[in-house]
Amino acid sequence: MRYFAEFEYNGRNYHGWQNQPNAVSVQEVMERALRMLLRTPTPLTAAGRTDAGVHARVMVAHFDCSEPIADPNQLCFKLNGLLPEDIAMHWIRRVKDDAHARFDATGRTYEYWLTQRKSAFTDKLITRTFFDLDFEKMNEACEVLLQTHDFASFCKAHTDVKTTICDVRKAYWRPAEGLPDTWIFTIEADRFLRNMVRATVGTLIEIGRGKLTKEDLRRILSEKSRCAAGQSMPADGLYLVKIDYPEDVFLA
Repeated sequence: MRYFAEFEYNGRNYHGWQNQPNAVSVQEVMERALRMLLRTPTPLTAAGRTDAGVHARVMVAHFDCSEPIADPNQLCFKLNGLLPEDIAMHWIRRVKDDAHARFDATGRTYEYWLTQRKSAFTDKLITRTFFDLDFEKMNEACEVLLQTHDFASFCKAHTDVKTTICDVRKAYWRPAEGLPDTWIFTIEADRFLRNMVRATVGTLIEIGRGKLTKEDLRRILSEKSRCAAGQSMPADGLYLVKIDYPEDVFLA
């Protein structure tokens, strides 16, 4: 019997989602807690793999049980009692036996938070920039992302990805409400390549600084080379915020 679990985490203390041989991962910590409560090894398969330091306000993973969970809400409550403060469970729901947290997802949304102001409360949660940026030009350049399908220029080199084609459906900057001098980049797509959002933001910042233009972005994407694009931004401002699924995968 298969279940989906939705949860969140602050990635600051973890070497990404996926299990690592010599570093602590979110997956390792969560599987240890599940094993204690279900009294059997319970592997988790997530909707994606966030890199070291990246945060998730929403992440979904599936796991299997040989017997039905009598009270998923109670299991969720107990997991929150075992997990550290930087990982929090939202819910656990029964799904179809062939449902897959990664392959059944129809869309994913990331946010990148950027500030031009030092704050004692957002260190390692919002990336600070020291440049004056033209967000109007950056938003104009976002139109190019919506017209592009091959994002090889924004994919980390030497990965085993089978295709660099992505359907980007939304991409825009907006001011963060209640936080002066802080902006949020939102990007939604059917899938994302490794390092894609951070490389995209790094390139858009070069446009905001006046070092690149909208047409330069078209050229960079057409070259299909990571060397053509801007540098990757730090992980601390990046959040996975939404994962979409067809409603018919859920049984409860």
